[in-house]
Amino acid sequence: MKKIGILFGQENTFPWAFIERVNQKNVAGITAEPVTIDKVIQGDPTEYAVIIDRISQDVPFYRAYLKNAAISGTAVINNPFWWSADEKFFNNALAVHVGVPVPNTVILPSKTMPDDTNANSFRNLKYPLDWEAIFKYIGFPAYMKPHAGGGWKSVYKVHNMEDFFDKYAETGQLVMMLQSEVVFEEYFRCYCLGGKYVHIMPYEPRNPHHLRYAVEKQTSPEMLALVESYVLKLCRALGYDFNTVEFGVMNGVPYAIDFCNPAPDADIHSVGQANYDWIVENAANFAIERALAHKEGQDNLTWGTFIKSAVTGSAMTPDVSDGALKFASTPNPEALAEAKPAKKAAAKKTTKK
Repeated sequence: MKKIGILFGQENTFPWAFIERVNQKNVAGITAEPVTIDKVIQGDPTEYAVIIDRISQDVPFYRAYLKNAAISGTAVINNPFWWSADEKFFNNALAVHVGVPVPNTVILPSKTMPDDTNANSFRNLKYPLDWEAIFKYIGFPAYMKPHAGGGWKSVYKVHNMEDFFDKYAETGQLVMMLQSEVVFEEYFRCYCLGGKYVHIMPYEPRNPHHLRYAVEKQTSPEMLALVESYVLKLCRALGYDFNTVEFGVMNGVPYAIDFCNPAPDADIHSVGQANYDWIVENAANFAIERALAHKEGQDNLTWGTFIKSAVTGSAMTPDVSDGALKFASTPNPEALAEAKPAKKAAAKKTTKK
């Protein structure tokens, strides 16, 4: 018997529906249940072939438990080692190198020195920073947000240099990114499972939370195919098995805005019935696939192409075969005019159902 466990916190709809759907499929030797933990001993295996992680980003004890489980052979979704190392600024840099357009972005030192540091801790940092070059590269208006984190916390829109410095002063010890504004005419949030199952959802981040998915919009088949190709590039490079990727489309170019969501919203009350049905069904199918492929006592984690290329010593080169941009496009009319897909792709809103 191979068990699939799901580790979760306050959410109530997706975890129970996932468990029920896996068990309804009645696949021989496969069962699903909530993870239960009564002790964690170093190097001891768990009873689970697969664990879906929905909560360890908020509970460090769970993250330690999952790493211990993974080293003994559990397929943890998502890889807890990579998730611990990941952050948004690196993701943007990775997007540049795999050919996915992203807004121009810089990272800034925390406005307040971290605890247990002083001026000598920053002797390698030139003061002042080259603000003129930074503002020229980014432009205004712009967005400032933490390089690690989510949930739209501590996100600022800044309109000019004075506004930037006023709001930067409020950020304390947070390490912030400053990012060019994408004035989007379309926006998508995309589920991706296993680097192969993609579900594209029209999304409106300016709506109240419960109405963000309640969007009806006609989108060209070519745009859907291009967005799907970018979703796959990013998730395969990052090695995330369960992720959402967000794109804002400006002047016909889909810019990856947020693509580090390894415990994405899957609540029926926010994503809506159709999207909820898709994620429950496909997450169940994918977890069963991973359970069937599980090899006792071996590394059953997913490692992205970035890590694989680092281990093998091979170069990680951009893939521009389907019209992906080699580097991030500067969000201005001249650059955008050159950012045209090289070829058309067939329309698909979802793949491999």
